[in-house]
Amino acid sequence: MTYQGVLTKMETEFSEPIQYYLVFESDFINMNQMLDKTISIQFVKYQCLSCGLDKPIFRQGFCKSCFFDIPQTADWIMRPELSTAHLDKEDRDLEYEKKVQLQPHIVYLANSSNVKVGVTRKSQIPTRWIDQGAHEAIEIVEVPNRYLAGITEVALKDYVADKTNWRTMLKNDIADEDLVTWRDNLKQYIPDEAKDYYIESNSETNILFPVLHYPKKPKSLNLTKAQNYTGKLVGIKGQYLIFEDETVFNIRSNEGLVVNISII
Repeated sequence: MTYQGVLTKMETEFSEPIQYYLVFESDFINMNQMLDKTISIQFVKYQCLSCGLDKPIFRQGFCKSCFFDIPQTADWIMRPELSTAHLDKEDRDLEYEKKVQLQPHIVYLANSSNVKVGVTRKSQIPTRWIDQGAHEAIEIVEVPNRYLAGITEVALKDYVADKTNWRTMLKNDIADEDLVTWRDNLKQYIPDEAKDYYIESNSETNILFPVLHYPKKPKSLNLTKAQNYTGKLVGIKGQYLIFEDETVFNIRSNEGLVVNISII
């Protein structure tokens, strides 16, 4: 059976283990059901997630012209402290920016390759943690807008990492951490504007991923260069497909690629 569609990040369902779904325009695949099966992935063409044209993808599933124009890729997406909708100040599209920025946001700790601090909309918990491949996570503060979350993250970056090592995450070469203690120790560094939003009494969320075998030396698949790949799927973690030969394929990094996927 062969499926064709444009790649977007896998949808997830919080369960034990996490359920993953690859969603196309007219079909979807429960990727958990593909575990221990040989699948083939073939590159067909590009399809920008904004304009829909067959143009090389620049970043985040968008062609270069769209990336530098649409509000979904403005600097405040990656740097929440640059958010200005709370000041009624437009960056690219004030209506969109108010919709996204002026809603509850969470500053959290997640342990994927190490303990890191991050920001996401409250509505994206625990999806954000799953996408990062975190096996445990905890909320630190819940604030009413993205700006407050951003300045809190910036303040905490001096005392905790803000990046994930994808190879370490995929090898599962990680240790459990007491995130409640981490949260409590970081409380003193929260900016004054966000101190009232500190969450005092919560516990870790633990996440189990559907992985049969972890790779020892993961190697990333460049599908546009290889054009096609065939391998046995042995795990899914974060937004990565893990194959028996230790090849890994990051769905999120390949958004905007039209592919054929066949189960052999």
